[in-house]
Amino acid sequence: MTLAKRYILLVLGTLLLACSRGNKVPEIPVNDFFKSQDRATYRISPDGKSLSYLKLQDKKQNLFVEDIATGKVVQLTRLREKNISFYSWVSNNELIYYKEKHGDRFQSDLFIINKGGKDERQLSSNEKTRMRVLDDQLMDDKYLLILSNQRDSTVSDVYRLNVRDGKMEMAAQNPGNITKWITDSKGRLRMATSSDGVNEKLLYRENEGQEFKTILTNNFKTTLFPVAFAEEKPNTVYAISDVNRNNSALVELDCLTGKEKSVLFSNDTLNVVDAQYSKRKGKMAYVVCETWKKEKHYLDNDAKVLYQKLDKLLAKAEVRVIDRDKSEDVFVLRTFTDRNPGSYYLYIASNGTLKKLSDINSSIKEEEMCEMKPISFTSRDGLKLNGYLTLPLNSTAKNLPVVVVPHNGPGQRNTWGFNAEVQFFANRGYAVLQINYRGSSGYGKNFYAAGFKQWGGKIQDDIDDGVQWLVQKKIANPQRIGIYGSGFGGYIALNAAIKSPKLYKCAASNTGVLNLFSYLSTIPPFFRSNLQMYYEIIGNPDTDVDYMRQASPIFHAEKVNIPIFITQNTKDPRISASDAIRFVKELKKRNVPVTYFEREDLPFGMGREESRQKTYAALESFLENNLKKK
Repeated sequence: MTLAKRYILLVLGTLLLACSRGNKVPEIPVNDFFKSQDRATYRISPDGKSLSYLKLQDKKQNLFVEDIATGKVVQLTRLREKNISFYSWVSNNELIYYKEKHGDRFQSDLFIINKGGKDERQLSSNEKTRMRVLDDQLMDDKYLLILSNQRDSTVSDVYRLNVRDGKMEMAAQNPGNITKWITDSKGRLRMATSSDGVNEKLLYRENEGQEFKTILTNNFKTTLFPVAFAEEKPNTVYAISDVNRNNSALVELDCLTGKEKSVLFSNDTLNVVDAQYSKRKGKMAYVVCETWKKEKHYLDNDAKVLYQKLDKLLAKAEVRVIDRDKSEDVFVLRTFTDRNPGSYYLYIASNGTLKKLSDINSSIKEEEMCEMKPISFTSRDGLKLNGYLTLPLNSTAKNLPVVVVPHNGPGQRNTWGFNAEVQFFANRGYAVLQINYRGSSGYGKNFYAAGFKQWGGKIQDDIDDGVQWLVQKKIANPQRIGIYGSGFGGYIALNAAIKSPKLYKCAASNTGVLNLFSYLSTIPPFFRSNLQMYYEIIGNPDTDVDYMRQASPIFHAEKVNIPIFITQNTKDPRISASDAIRFVKELKKRNVPVTYFEREDLPFGMGREESRQKTYAALESFLENNLKKK
């Protein structure tokens, strides 16, 4: 062999080795997927001169303000024991914030502080009450409208809070059935919704000196969501509505008669899920529809021009406006894709400048993440179902181990975008299947209603049908399919182990519902007005006893014969730890392999990160043992 031939073979060998190494996907540390944001919740002052944000310090979030022109930063709070659960600008120079009580976002102390970090005052101390700001506009330089259940723990009244002396006076008393209060663009209380648990009424008044009058009544299955009052059209509100239609549209509603005046956007196949109103221009800017991705349909040319500029500046990423100043010149943007959790930017429209503020998770490298692709299939009873499939990087879609991830619910859905759990599973070599089963939102009210009282029934069938579809496509290895979920997703996962143990090799639940009776009994007092709605969606514990018992995993532990993973957050008031302990004991009696541990992380606190990372490390080991090892 000549020297030249030996050289060519050496080069080819080196290239082949490089290619093989290039195809090898690096295993990303579990902690990298689930890091908390260092900076988050950016807000712009009304005059567009100041930028505020929450910054993580020693596992606590503190409030900072930056002068946009000079870059000077002032730290407003120095919390060591509690977190800020909400904050907002109320004027060009002042902010209010909630300091949570013991990790409970519903019980908070309210403070006001100057943007220079001075004149901080506590406006309220709530030992047992729930308080939140209804409208963050400061009226007459001193009044805020807030909601509080201090008079009656089951309902929220509206109070006028004087931020100068902390005094509160009743602005509107809840008769017991008001579920939502709505203000106009000037902060005046003009509209409300009431509910008896099943039927909802829309109430209206022309001015604050009048009594509220009912103008429209709908069943809770019907969507009627006021977006904004029309500035130049008296007694008119823009609303997202599916009244007398299956898919939601954007309409003009006559507030005196309750009737539609006109339809601004409607489509037989598209569902309007959001809409943006321009206060400066006094008109609707665009609507947002969602199929497998969210897409804007413009109603105003200026809005179209703005987003076209942003799309050019931030190519290949989805762009969302998080906040804007009063003149709609200074914007906080958030970007993301299915492979990138995204970043925050400051954009000034008048001079076209774009400044990156921070990454949501700088540990994530887009080239190491996986595509989230839309899928659709037909259920056993002929219903079209949609979802997403994420394949491991550099893999062929054939004979793969699979993790099925049913979403939480009811009334939620999977959406396109970065999902840390999905990417974590895909990085470990699993195909990830997400299904928007019947009862999911975003596909019209008929599809939503099709999931009522089908927990453990047709909803479970939808999940199984998606798995069978994946097997028929030969994407899934039928001997290596697991299922994992949180909340109602965890409930579905455990029911899968009961109903279809031959289809799944293991099931994992993260704070999953085990007992529908217990779940309904823990609904907080301020949600009691919606109890009849929950009964219609999930089941009535008095009249649907047999169904609810059949649909609750707690009563069917004897049917489980596959490995189970359960983790419970003992601080979650909606989940009964005793149910989980009972379920685990029953499994252990029958020598069913079960992994169980309790967490004490608070559901809304930043201290949950360490516990969350431990959960996913344990879950990784569980899936490895049951789906990859033979």
